[in-house]
Amino acid sequence: MINNHLKVERAKRNLTQAQLAELVGVSRQTINAIEKRKLVPSTMVALKLSRCFGTSVNNIFELEPNQNHTNS
Repeated sequence: MINNHLKVERAKRNLTQAQLAELVGVSRQTINAIEKRKLVPSTMVALKLSRCFGTSVNNIFELEPNQNHTNS
């Protein structure tokens, strides 16, 4: 599973889910699902989010500590 800090990054910038969704080009429901860990974003969406926040993808998304480097 992938952890994310999307809600924290969004809150730092006082953005609503709808505002962030518009900036990234997805629906508000998509942002909500990512924040609740119900959806893992595509590479394109993850890159757009990192650009929007001015940080790396790794600062927003990370593997859970117990994840290893093999395919699950």
